[in-house]
Amino acid sequence: MKITLFLLSFSFLIFGSISAQNKRVFDPTNARDGETVEYCHQHIKMKELRKDEHFMLHNSEAEAEAEEEFQKKLKEPMEKDVVYTIPIVFHVLHNEGAENISDEQIYDALFVLNRDFSLGNADAANVHPDFQGMPANSEIEFVLATKAPNGVCFKGITRTASVLSVQGEDGGDQVNAIISGNNVYNGTWAGNRYLNVFICGDIGGAAGYTYNPGNWNSNSMGNGIWILHNYTGSTGTSSVGTSRTLTHEVGHWLNLSHTWGGDNNPNVSTSCGQDDGVQDTPLCIGVTSCNMNSNGCSGDNGYWGFDIRDNVENYMDYSYCSKMFTEGQKTRMRAALQVQSTGRKNLWQTSNLNATGATGVLVLCKAQFEADRTTLCAGDEIQFTDDSYNAVSSWDWSISPSTGWSLSNGTNLSSQNPSIVFSDEGLYTITLTASDGSSTDVETKNNYIRVLPSAAGLPFWEGFEEYSSLQNLTNWEVVNVNNNNAFTLESSFGHSGSKCVRLPNFGQQGSNVDELISQSIDVSSVPETEDITLSFRYAYRKRTSSDYELLKVFVSNNCGDTWSQKKTLGGSQLGSTASNTSWYPTSLNDWKTVHMVNINESYYTPNFRMKFRFEGEGGNNFYLDDINLYVGDPSDDLVTGLYDNTQEIGLVLYPNPAESELSVDFDLNSNQFLKIEIVDLLGKVVGIYGIQGKEGKNSVLMNTQSLSSGTYILKLQGETISSSLPFVKR
Repeated sequence: MKITLFLLSFSFLIFGSISAQNKRVFDPTNARDGETVEYCHQHIKMKELRKDEHFMLHNSEAEAEAEEEFQKKLKEPMEKDVVYTIPIVFHVLHNEGAENISDEQIYDALFVLNRDFSLGNADAANVHPDFQGMPANSEIEFVLATKAPNGVCFKGITRTASVLSVQGEDGGDQVNAIISGNNVYNGTWAGNRYLNVFICGDIGGAAGYTYNPGNWNSNSMGNGIWILHNYTGSTGTSSVGTSRTLTHEVGHWLNLSHTWGGDNNPNVSTSCGQDDGVQDTPLCIGVTSCNMNSNGCSGDNGYWGFDIRDNVENYMDYSYCSKMFTEGQKTRMRAALQVQSTGRKNLWQTSNLNATGATGVLVLCKAQFEADRTTLCAGDEIQFTDDSYNAVSSWDWSISPSTGWSLSNGTNLSSQNPSIVFSDEGLYTITLTASDGSSTDVETKNNYIRVLPSAAGLPFWEGFEEYSSLQNLTNWEVVNVNNNNAFTLESSFGHSGSKCVRLPNFGQQGSNVDELISQSIDVSSVPETEDITLSFRYAYRKRTSSDYELLKVFVSNNCGDTWSQKKTLGGSQLGSTASNTSWYPTSLNDWKTVHMVNINESYYTPNFRMKFRFEGEGGNNFYLDDINLYVGDPSDDLVTGLYDNTQEIGLVLYPNPAESELSVDFDLNSNQFLKIEIVDLLGKVVGIYGIQGKEGKNSVLMNTQSLSSGTYILKLQGETISSSLPFVKR
């Protein structure tokens, strides 16, 4: 509780005046040329802080200590080969969007940061001749922490799902979201133990910002750096041109100002009258492009003794061609790491490096893996990727059952990333045992791989009558994105039988996404000149009149590798009636029938699939039944079998549902022997009869008393006919 209260007060102190603004206004003078976000808000954040007299009173001592340490460093001989190591943690705050960047992009960002701080960047050799020989190796390195505050081993990256990722006006709220919701440790990651980097989708209109060292936030988690995902590293959502934003912000975090000073945007003439506190950076007003001839200030700062051009290639300017720190900046940054009151000095102490796991000695934390797909058709290949951390030297994979699959691409069960071809339908459990040579860890994912059964044919009809549950099926996949209520089997009622699918959506909290995905269906034999119809029935009520929930229908022509949205029903179009109780249909009139006729010939493939996606907002329950895919025009009657292709026989079954008897009426244009089969929805023949049909009208009375309750298909076959219809036995 103390942590939460502290952070809230921290948020008020730092962010209160910013978040109180009602409208964000983009300031192009604070942006690099051609960009739509302001490059840095460090000077803006610090200016806001300095308006607070309490901040100025408490922080002046730390600023004076930092300046004293800097001046002392200027007089001392330069330390040789003393590299300060800083534990760093990247906290990804995402809203399930592009801002949830990959581990690889973060590793690249760390590489760029260390490269720039160690003068490992090749472009430093190409600085303007006026500054040749001046780029400095700061001798500061950043190492991923591998121990959380509670000692748990992790990979140096945390992830938190929150809409606050894209609501960046209040950075304190974003930090609080990470504290309470990240996937590693819920609590404060102290700023005097870790350099915390917060990667977000929005941070108030800036690409990055941080705060100069101070004693007001030395232990706080907010003693860190905020940065946009697309300004992090040089790969993934970012680019080479935006990759040095973190270098710039870490410079601020280590007490550097912009090269033109600490309280202006670039290109302000009055900046010539201030300084950045570093002698060997020429007076300037800053640039937002890469004008190598820029000389914004006609005088000098006493260090050069003559008027020199601007050092536009400095990391602390806004140019696109930054590639260096100076020796003076190096000294200032290293001095910042000697100040105890700001929390910086504790970071590189041996005791802290051991406590945070930033010693560079890596051990195995956890076995972990992913597959590029988890649902596939027989014969498809899966690529498994080892994601174990932090040190792994051997891998041992196990697949159960032990048959129905084979290794491919020259890999084996000891490969780090094996490729597997699955040939048999079913559910497969995957186990990875990882080792670093002295310890092992195991991850098992039960029923992780789902291989669909052989493709169903047309017409395809699903009434869910043969199931006792939707769990662990191979022909229907339930996806519960938010781990709340999921699609389940309703066994008390349905539209055409006694069962249907139900989504218990009533009163769920927040936004929830649930999916129901079919097995593969072979529609490759349908001529391109023929049309396919997808029909289904659903029942739904709103909870309140203002509810806006969505049903979306997708189709795939490649076993679900890619999907195309073909139907959307939302709001009152989905259902206009409201019920403030947990609702269920009580009559056939509560069901609606939907026909989709926009599935073109590009989907006439052997592995067609369909997906029903419900996007709920805590409204009311949703029911689905009678999913029907068939050739031809829309039909309000279920299309469940091959109809007569030589004559129209007018097959009728009644009563339907049946109890003890079922009448079968049809017309024939010739005498012929007929076979009648009763087939359950698993394809099992439960009854077979032979009759002699006569030309004209025929009526057969069948005893159904011995049949169990459920849905069946009656197939009628003769010399010239083949027809079928479903019926329900009560």
